[in-house]
Amino acid sequence: MTLILCVWVLLPIYLLIVNSLSTPEEVIAFPKRFFPSFNVASLEFFAGFSGIVKALQSSIIVATITMVLSILIGAPAGYALSRFEFRGKTTFRVLILMTRAFPLPLLALPLAIMFIRTGLDDTMFGLALVHTMLALPFSVLITFSLFSGIPIELEEAAWTLGCNRVQAFTKVVFPLILPGITASAVFAFVISWNEVFAASVLTIENRTLTAFLLQSLDVSPMHLKFAGGFVLVMPALIFIFAVRKYLFSMWGIANR
Repeated sequence: MTLILCVWVLLPIYLLIVNSLSTPEEVIAFPKRFFPSFNVASLEFFAGFSGIVKALQSSIIVATITMVLSILIGAPAGYALSRFEFRGKTTFRVLILMTRAFPLPLLALPLAIMFIRTGLDDTMFGLALVHTMLALPFSVLITFSLFSGIPIELEEAAWTLGCNRVQAFTKVVFPLILPGITASAVFAFVISWNEVFAASVLTIENRTLTAFLLQSLDVSPMHLKFAGGFVLVMPALIFIFAVRKYLFSMWGIANR
């Protein structure tokens, strides 16, 4: 089963890399080459598209803002759900999940009108707010489960040694929860990076890379589509690879 899942995930990435580093003739040829010919002509041509650098910068900025906002809002909410008992706690958790029950296309028109009235239309911060709304349920639930895996007795021991609640959190809980925070940040970054509908509807001049590719590569040749997919996928893979040690550490906390 593990082997099947690995093939299911890695095979599309492998085919994307092979075809993006092959000549146009090799892309449409069959059978496919096992190793690419490392021809970067398609990538160079794609990189020369007008607006591609700006779209890449917009994607990075929007994803970073989304990542920061989702952690700043989601982590305190997860901590409160884990540590405090209050009326409507279960209902609140259900409402968090319900935010993902509404299809984004149904909210597109109200969001567009609201953004135009508030001046947030065609801005990276406005798009980041929408992406934060999409990532927040994952951030809250991930941090909630991880906070629940850390015994409250550790905080109580810190209180008895003279720490207040903030000091106990920063000195005891935060170092233990850092891998989970990083994992939540990765989810938020990837969700923002891959989102295309809101980026296409709410932006014109500040389109992210996904919206730019959707607009530019609709009728492009196959080798350019593979090159665009390569440029879209690789930054997210590099980001996940860079924080992989925190993702692996997360399992040690989650399984306690």
